[in-house]
Amino acid sequence: MAHVRMFDTCPSDSPAASISPASKARDERRSRRSPPIRDTGLRSGPKRSRRPCRCARIAAALLALAFFACDARSPERPVQGNPRLVPVGTGWAGTAINATTFRQHALASHNDTQYLAFYDPDGRVVLARRTLGGNDWQTHRTELTGDVRDAHNAISIAIDGDGVLHMAWDHHGRPLNYVRATAPGALSLGERRAMTGEHETHVTYPEFYNLDDGDLLFMYRFGAGPEGWTMLNRYVRARGEWTIVQHALLDGEHVRVPYTNQLAIDAQGRWHVSWVWRENRGVESNHDLCYARSDDQGRTWLRSDGGAYSLPITQATSDIICPIHENSDLMNQCSTAVDSRGRPMVASYWRPAGSEVPQYHLVWFDGAAWQVQQVSRRTTPFRLGGAGSKSVPIARPKLAVDRRDRVFMFFRDDERGGRISVAICDDPQRRDWRFIDLTDESFKRWEPLFDAPLWRRRGLLHLFAQPVGQGDAETTAAVGPQPVAVLEWTPPP
Repeated sequence: MAHVRMFDTCPSDSPAASISPASKARDERRSRRSPPIRDTGLRSGPKRSRRPCRCARIAAALLALAFFACDARSPERPVQGNPRLVPVGTGWAGTAINATTFRQHALASHNDTQYLAFYDPDGRVVLARRTLGGNDWQTHRTELTGDVRDAHNAISIAIDGDGVLHMAWDHHGRPLNYVRATAPGALSLGERRAMTGEHETHVTYPEFYNLDDGDLLFMYRFGAGPEGWTMLNRYVRARGEWTIVQHALLDGEHVRVPYTNQLAIDAQGRWHVSWVWRENRGVESNHDLCYARSDDQGRTWLRSDGGAYSLPITQATSDIICPIHENSDLMNQCSTAVDSRGRPMVASYWRPAGSEVPQYHLVWFDGAAWQVQQVSRRTTPFRLGGAGSKSVPIARPKLAVDRRDRVFMFFRDDERGGRISVAICDDPQRRDWRFIDLTDESFKRWEPLFDAPLWRRRGLLHLFAQPVGQGDAETTAAVGPQPVAVLEWTPPP
C-alpha cells in the first residue's frame, strides 16, 4: 500500500485557521509509528456478586446526604443559572463506567418523564424514572449485571416514540446485550434479544439516537483488537423491529479502527458524524478528525464539500477536516454537534504542534471552510499512550448548541479542581469563551453526559453527575461507592 504524507496538527492560534474542503481528499495511507469527595472506603472488587455490609450501606447513604446537602455553587467561583443536584441513588465508582462520555444515553426523557441508568456498587443495572422537575425517583434494581472493572462496559438507554425504554450494556468486544421494557413507561425489562442478527458478536460503544418520527438509531463498533467497523441500525417503531442502515459505514480494513465522536442530527433531519482513525491498540496512534453527513436517512453519505462517498468509508477516502499527527495526544470518543443552520462542529482535545500541553479545541464548518479554534489555555502537560481506559486529568468534552447558536462545551479539568465546568461562546468567530464551574466539589474522573432529547425539545440541560475514579488500562481506583445525581442547570441569558 502507498503511504500518506504526515500532516501538521491544526493551527490553534487565536485567529481561526481556515482549511479548504478541496484539500481534504486523501488517496494514500498514512505512515505509522508501529467534591474533594470523601469516599466511604468501600471497594466493590472483581466479584460482582459481593455486596457491601449493612454498615457500609449506611455509610454510603450518609455520604450521599452530606454530598447533596451542599449547594452546587462555589462561593469563590460564582455560578449563574442556579445549578441544582437531584439525588438518585448510590453507584459503583471504582471506574468511570457510570460517567464515561460515550454513554448515549445515561439519562433520557420522554414527554414529562426522565429515565436514568447506572451500575450499583455490586455491578447490578439500576433503572430510575421521575417526573421532570420532581425530586422523587422510582428505582428498579434489575437482575442484569456488567463487568464494572472495565469502563467500556457502560450502559446506554433510549426511549422510543411510544415511550418504551431500550437498553444496551456490558460491551467491550462482546456479543450484543440488548433488551427493551415490557411496556411504555415501564422499568421492567424483557428478555435479551438480537437486533438485526448481523454483526452482533463483537460489540463496543453502543449508542442510541432519537429520530423525529419516534424511531431510534443504534451506532456501534463491531470488531476486536486493532481492527473495527462502525455499524448503524434503525429501529422502525411502526413495525417494532430493527433494520440495517449501513454495515459498515466506516471500514478499518482489518488494520485500523474508526472511533466516532458521536452523531448529531440537525433541524432538517440530516445526520452528521465525525471520527478519528487509530492505527493500533494504543491511543497514541489516533490521528485526523474526519467527517461525513447524510441527507437521506443514512442511505448515502456526503463529504463537507457535497461530494458523494463510496461506501464504506475508509481512511483513504475520508474527508479529513482537521489533519492531526499520530502522537499528538488526540483523544477519541469526543463530541459532534450542529448549529441552527445545520453547520457541524466537533469538540476534542489534542496537543498543538510545538507544545507539551493538550488543549481543548473546537473545529467547525462556517458554510465554506472548516475553522479551528483553541478553547482552553491549560498549563499542565500530560501524555496519552497505551491501550484500554485512561485516567486523564481532563474529561472528553461534550457540546450543546442552543437556538441562538451559543456553544456550550462541558468538561472537567484538574486545573479547575476537578469540578463540573462549562465553557460558553456566543462569538460567531468562536474566539471568545467564558468559563463557569457548576459545582464546588471535585467529581474526580467524571466526564460530561446530558439528557440530549430534553435539550433538543425544551432547551433544558440535565447532566448525569457522579464522582468516579479510574485506573489505567482497565484497573480500578481506590474509590468507594459514590452518590448518583442529576445536575440541573439553566444557562445564563
